[in-house]
Amino acid sequence: MNRELKKQLKRIDKKEKRILNKKKKPILKAKADPVMHRIQQKIPEKLKSTLESAFYKGFQLVFEKGHIYIEKTYNKDRLQLEYDLNNYLVDKNISKRNIKKLDKQAKISKRLNSGISVLEGGVLGILGIGLPDIPLFISVIMKTIYELALNYGYSYETEEEKVYILLLICGAMSNGERQRKFNEEIDKLGNLIDSNGHVETDLKKQMTTTSNILSEAMLTAKFIQGIPIVGVVGGVVNYSIIKKIGKYSSLKYKKRYLIKKLNAQH
Repeated sequence: MNRELKKQLKRIDKKEKRILNKKKKPILKAKADPVMHRIQQKIPEKLKSTLESAFYKGFQLVFEKGHIYIEKTYNKDRLQLEYDLNNYLVDKNISKRNIKKLDKQAKISKRLNSGISVLEGGVLGILGIGLPDIPLFISVIMKTIYELALNYGYSYETEEEKVYILLLICGAMSNGERQRKFNEEIDKLGNLIDSNGHVETDLKKQMTTTSNILSEAMLTAKFIQGIPIVGVVGGVVNYSIIKKIGKYSSLKYKKRYLIKKLNAQH
């Protein structure tokens, strides 16, 4: 039984290492970095802080009452039932085939939500809307993560799980040593929650950190998106961000699920 779980975890470890050790191609880096730097220099400091504040307020809104509306965009009961059935099959027989059934729904969720982000970013970009679409964009990010959490049997209502979700966004949107540190934090918090250990979290602090990281990643794109017609580029950027967050979150939830199963074997 343990053998298949260990094999699956080994595969995840390889995928994780590929994400954490990913380097930009020198030619692309040489071309893109100066352009990004020039655009960022033109963005006023006031806009940077406005953007960070908009992301923070967006997270605040979603965490306070947004999940009720987000849950209307998918069938929570059906996802929980599918997980219960798939998890029952895994418990009966820990096989590659049964674990794959959990992954199948996760792939559907990622694909659908990436598509929604293109519509959301593209349409609003053409209208020349920049900042007002941030709560909507955060809702699409959260919808993606919430569905993935349910696919692997996890909730998203507690403060600990909210902090875990924010760390997932940080891990997906950062790189280098910073990303590796977030990755370690994610694993540590996930293990503590699942083992019912003592968890100390600061939701407001994590919301600030995540808002800064996400606004850094979106800054240039959102600045362009505030200009009519040119703003259609925003849809492509939003798609790549949702795809990145979805891919990383799916990997981390699956890893968490497998470790929990492995620990239950002992």
